[in-house]
Amino acid sequence: MMDIGKINRILIGHDNVGLRSGWFLASVQITVPVQGRQYMFPCNRWLDKDEADGRVEVEVYPSEILPTEKLINYEVSVVTGDVRAAGTNAKVFMQIYGETGKTELIILENRSNNFERGATDIFKREAADVGKIYKIRIGHDGTGIGDGWFLESVTLKRLSGKAKESDKKKKKKKSDEEEEEDTKAEGGMDVYTFVAHRWLAKDEGDKELVVELVPDGESDLEENTYEVHVLTGTVWGAGTDANVFLSIYGMERGDTGERQLKRSNNLNKFEKGQVDVFTIKAIDLGELKKLRIRHDNSGSRPSWFLERVEIIDLKESTTYYFPCQRWLAVEEDDGQIARELVPVDEAFVKKDSENDSQSPATLGLEQKAKSTTYTVKVKTGDKKNAGTDANVFITLYGSKDDTGIVSLKASKINKNKFERGKVDEFTVESVDIGDLKKIKIGHDNTVVPYEITVYTSDIFGAGTDADVFIVLYGSDGICTQQKSLCLNKREQRMYFERNSVNQFIVELEDIGDIIEKIRIGHNGGGLNSGWHLDRVTIRRLLPNGKGSETVTFPCERWLAKSEDDGETIRELVPSDIFTEKLLKDGTLKQIEEEVEDALEVHTYKISVFTGDIYGAGTDANVFLNIYGDLGDMGERKLSKSETNFNKFERGQEDTFTIQAVDLGILYKIKIRHDNSMFSPDWFLEKVEILDETTEESFVFLCERWLSRKKEDKKIERTLYEQSYDGERNSLDGSSLSVSSQDSNANPKEPRKSSLVKAAEEGSLIPYHITVTTGTEYDSSTDSRVFIIIMGPQKVQTERLWLDLPEGKDEFADGSVEKFSVWGLDVGEIKKVEVGHDGATPESCWMMEELNIVVPTKGVMYNFVCKCWLARDKGDGLTSRILNILDAECVNIGIKILYEVTVVTGDIESGGTDASIFMTVFGSNGNTEEMLLEKNGDRFERGQEDSFIMEIADIAPLRKMRVRTDGKGTRPHWFLERITLKNLTNQEVATFTYGDWLSKLKNDKGSLVCEMPAFINDEQMMEDTTYTLQVKTSDIGGAGTDANVFLILFGEYGDSGTLPLKESNNSNKFERNQMDEFSFSEMLSLGDLCKVRIWHDNKGIAPGWHLEYIDVMDSALDKTFRFQCDRWLAKGEDDGQLIRELACANNDILELKERTAYEIVTVTSDREDADTKENIWIILEGKMGRSKEFLMENSSKKRRFERGATDIFQFPSKNVGDIAAICVGHCPKDGKKSSAKADVFWHVQEITVTEMELCNKYFFRCNVKIPLRYKRRDYKVFECAKVTESFASKARSLVPVKYETIVVTGFEKGAGTDANVFITIYGLNGDSGKRALKQKFRNLFERGKTNRFYLETLDMGELKKVRIEHDNSGLAPGWLVERVEITNSATGVTTIFPCGKWLDENRGDGLICRDLFPTH
Repeated sequence: MMDIGKINRILIGHDNVGLRSGWFLASVQITVPVQGRQYMFPCNRWLDKDEADGRVEVEVYPSEILPTEKLINYEVSVVTGDVRAAGTNAKVFMQIYGETGKTELIILENRSNNFERGATDIFKREAADVGKIYKIRIGHDGTGIGDGWFLESVTLKRLSGKAKESDKKKKKKKSDEEEEEDTKAEGGMDVYTFVAHRWLAKDEGDKELVVELVPDGESDLEENTYEVHVLTGTVWGAGTDANVFLSIYGMERGDTGERQLKRSNNLNKFEKGQVDVFTIKAIDLGELKKLRIRHDNSGSRPSWFLERVEIIDLKESTTYYFPCQRWLAVEEDDGQIARELVPVDEAFVKKDSENDSQSPATLGLEQKAKSTTYTVKVKTGDKKNAGTDANVFITLYGSKDDTGIVSLKASKINKNKFERGKVDEFTVESVDIGDLKKIKIGHDNTVVPYEITVYTSDIFGAGTDADVFIVLYGSDGICTQQKSLCLNKREQRMYFERNSVNQFIVELEDIGDIIEKIRIGHNGGGLNSGWHLDRVTIRRLLPNGKGSETVTFPCERWLAKSEDDGETIRELVPSDIFTEKLLKDGTLKQIEEEVEDALEVHTYKISVFTGDIYGAGTDANVFLNIYGDLGDMGERKLSKSETNFNKFERGQEDTFTIQAVDLGILYKIKIRHDNSMFSPDWFLEKVEILDETTEESFVFLCERWLSRKKEDKKIERTLYEQSYDGERNSLDGSSLSVSSQDSNANPKEPRKSSLVKAAEEGSLIPYHITVTTGTEYDSSTDSRVFIIIMGPQKVQTERLWLDLPEGKDEFADGSVEKFSVWGLDVGEIKKVEVGHDGATPESCWMMEELNIVVPTKGVMYNFVCKCWLARDKGDGLTSRILNILDAECVNIGIKILYEVTVVTGDIESGGTDASIFMTVFGSNGNTEEMLLEKNGDRFERGQEDSFIMEIADIAPLRKMRVRTDGKGTRPHWFLERITLKNLTNQEVATFTYGDWLSKLKNDKGSLVCEMPAFINDEQMMEDTTYTLQVKTSDIGGAGTDANVFLILFGEYGDSGTLPLKESNNSNKFERNQMDEFSFSEMLSLGDLCKVRIWHDNKGIAPGWHLEYIDVMDSALDKTFRFQCDRWLAKGEDDGQLIRELACANNDILELKERTAYEIVTVTSDREDADTKENIWIILEGKMGRSKEFLMENSSKKRRFERGATDIFQFPSKNVGDIAAICVGHCPKDGKKSSAKADVFWHVQEITVTEMELCNKYFFRCNVKIPLRYKRRDYKVFECAKVTESFASKARSLVPVKYETIVVTGFEKGAGTDANVFITIYGLNGDSGKRALKQKFRNLFERGKTNRFYLETLDMGELKKVRIEHDNSGLAPGWLVERVEITNSATGVTTIFPCGKWLDENRGDGLICRDLFPTH
């Protein structure tokens, strides 16, 4: 095919002929090796007259062009000799060596009858450009009948590559004649002829199957002979029966390729303490630099301890010594069965052999110094049947060489390698292959033919027409896939007749040398499904192919629903083995032996307990599979209950007996029903299994519904044995979750998830992406959307695919889709690339808006894009780069990543499907209430569930509040404890409860609990009893019958809502009355600063005039007074039912003009970070600028040393809240000449503490500050974090009226009739949820502005507003334009833009939004 250069687009289609001509084309991939490019053409559309737009051809554009290895074309002509039996059926291969390297192994095969006598076979192959060719290696693998081959010659045409693009650019435009000459040169080729005229056969000539040839006429290269001495070690079990392969590498002229070491001077090769001598012929390699030796792990004893290899270059009479002194064994040393060895001086080897007392790895250091160890991690996909039992191999290709084929035999992590969803780790050692360029990985497709003979009994009705299947089990629970013996119903009717013998040859996975058991059964279909099976025999070939082994499995039982025990599946164990071996003298030796250690058939008593709740029973068919460490029993139907005629009824125990071959220790079961019959929903309490043979009992708790209508709508559950503590299947499938199980549930120690490790190291962080699709015609797309986040200096994430959740197949018009992805921490974001993989004209997408939240940085970026990503719209781009400067950047507060572990109690019905909420309190504030996602199987009885959460930076943690909503089919929950591990500093806080959260099962009927934090066994909060005295005023109508509620706020958070129910007076809150309330078992909040008190306005005359509240803390032995003297009444005062009261007895600190500042500097712990000179600092605050503070260094007291923390204190005027600091570096003596250009101070961090109120200001620096004489040169650092003291917060708690303006949008239907609520959040706390109401006013109409006044204690700088509605009324959907809040005391207005709908039927469907201010 002619070279058309870079491919810009393709046209693909069909002729629409045939019955079902319609075709759904997903994608096209085109690889052009000569260009070194791979083109991806995604299509994802029908080419069908009756589907979509009816087109049967389409133009497709490439979505991405990936670089691949550049190859050139070779034409190979092979001439087979015209002598008797010259042809071969073996597999022929070739390798080409040139001045710039070598090709990979090239297989020569293009039809079934290549390499016939006297024939010339021509092959066209693409391979690496190796420059001028100096040799080839050609040979075959010796397989097939008549494998001997007489090779006459090989002609090799190397097609020259085109002129390099860089050269083309340099050349000026040429004349037509010059261009014509160039084309001729490009079309030229190099031709090499290699004359062999020799046999490549085991029984002809030199008996070699491989030969190296030099081009005809090249006289400077000659063939050399290498004598190889292989010394096997003297340790116990050192010898091997495996096949051994060797490659020798030269400094100048390539290598010998891999040669099998077949013909030794000893009949039995590679025995303990033995020296085996082999001869290898190859083109002279020059000085030898290394060798690679390996075995194939075959034979009964493959492990091999290799002492060393000695190679004698017979041409130069030089001996090279390659010491090994290591195992090549899967179960020894590092598990490798291939080693690369480098030569050492003879003196080392002689010294070593004289001194036998030295350790076996004496020369290991010399070898290790010259080799590189690669750790290879292989992850098998998490799809059904993804794993393999085949032999997997890998080749690593470097810029200088490759490792050759390396078998991946010994996984460091898993005994059973390459299983579904697992990661296996291997070690590969190699000597100097250069930088890695590519890898090649594959397997040998290990399936083995088995001859299965089935004997049906000679009794009445013994035959069957059912579908018979079989499963074979090897040792360690390895088994084949279930295989039906008949291909179709015709065969089912023909086979398995009474007294018949049916033979099948089936290919199944290799399960090893021993068949431990088989499972045989049928599906119960057909007219006469009952079957009496006499026995089964299985014959297979011996590993060396010389003979076979037949294993007999007796049965002599019915597989019938109406006979015997009603089972249609049986597990059979072998009784005897008949072996036929072909001996060397040609005779057949027959051995028959009984199986002595066969697995026993065990009887398992299975008790299934249905729950005692309404509607718990089921009429559906129930199926069970049991898993043990020796395998599983296959899925069995639980058909005949021994205890009840009507199975699986409410509160019932049903017992079943199943016989199965010993499963070992049971650790999990899979139980399901088929959702059939009238009432299939089933509440399963537990399953108990008694192994009657060993009398061991196993309990599997469920306490969940198997129902398509209830809970998570699943009808299959995987249950683990109660005491099982190994890994389990991923409990949630969420990318953010820590997997706490293993895919095939091999019992083993739980390991930390890769996500937690990455989060701990800080390499991966979460990004929350929200994408809004436009509403114009054709805005939607079903292409895959991706995002790439870019930082400074080309640091960027990989493509983060924004894959839609199940059930959604497109980014629909006007839709808002949210994604959480983990990507590389790129530092400060500079740019964002967003795009999709659709390349057809139809795959266009209008991106309206893109929102990115980076919780660990505390920022949110919002891009208003309104741009097409389409081939045929706008500028034709399907991806575009957005500059972060074009985004609106909002500060949302830094979040810290925590690993949260929730432990549910091991108590009957302890699990729940209710919604669980968590609030965490720390010394520096508290989080909002956060939902703990159920994600499938979390929060079940006796379970530990771990996942990652983003929590505000409030450490050290003090306490936690957990609440459930008490809803769902199982509303009660027994919470044992919760642990929070800070992934930044590894600090662990434990919160223990050990009780129910339930209206029925909790003594107080509570759905809320509070737990103190335990950090390093220290309780972070004291227990206390709060006594509240509430004084109602002595004025007319002061009393109330309404329900009153209160929240206390203190140093360590808040108390949560306390209902004032049980007073010392029977009639509460009467005029001039003192009511006393006691709350025991509370956590002390330290010094109190405010209370929030309100009532629900119920009862006759609910208005209430409150005089004051006294709160006594028994732990502190302190009383706090909160003066009110105001109405909480709709018709009095300002009409508010809620008041916030400041503590009257807090020491209100007067802000003095003079104060002192403590300055703490941390010098970096790196080389040359320290300085002997002085540092100066100026503080810039909201009330002014400080004078310059000089932090002096002296010879007596050295400051600013590497890694040191230095403390200074200075008196000063009060500058208010510090926004920034200026830091300079000046000479001690003050002389200009002392300011050297190359002197720096590397400062890590500076902390400034205002000593009056004890507010701390943190400045993260991490920069070098140069030494300068002039004060103009300094660095400015902005405040990164403020820790406000309790005294400072309490000081600012004065009542403030906030004017709140809400602007409704002007679009059609923008107004709402729903009830609207607002919560305002500031630095000093929040307002609580407040209803926005006004009497007799129609609020929140289209285009209108509504004004409200809310009184609360000063919240400080406003950080965000939460606006929401209750979705009530006829038209609840609401478009909020913005919210403006003015502090009437300071006159400061904060604007919170919104511009989004609060509507369940539009956009993202939210009716509650968090709005952040624009400054």
